[in-house]
Amino acid sequence: MASEIVIAQTTIDDEERAKDLARGAVEIQLAACAHIDAPFSAVYRWQGAIETAQEWRISYKTTLDRLPELEAWVANKHTYDVPEWITLPVTGGSDAYLSWVVEETHPE
Repeated sequence: MASEIVIAQTTIDDEERAKDLARGAVEIQLAACAHIDAPFSAVYRWQGAIETAQEWRISYKTTLDRLPELEAWVANKHTYDVPEWITLPVTGGSDAYLSWVVEETHPE
């Protein structure tokens, strides 16, 4: 079952937007849960300049089959021109938790 579960991550520059992206995905059952990391400093190159910004990371727990819809939903709601979108496979975990993720992302 672990191979069905993924963690998808994005970042955004506003705490309220992070909360909206997390809550919205859980409300429509594209993710079982979402964690928002405390603000951190991001350093990156954008349009030829080195930028520094404060960002919040959102980590979604979802299933592989729900991932394309979650990605499209986040891209539609996101305010960045090129939002971060990284997925990480879950290679293990408690059966109870992994089952819960599947149940929460597959409404009847």
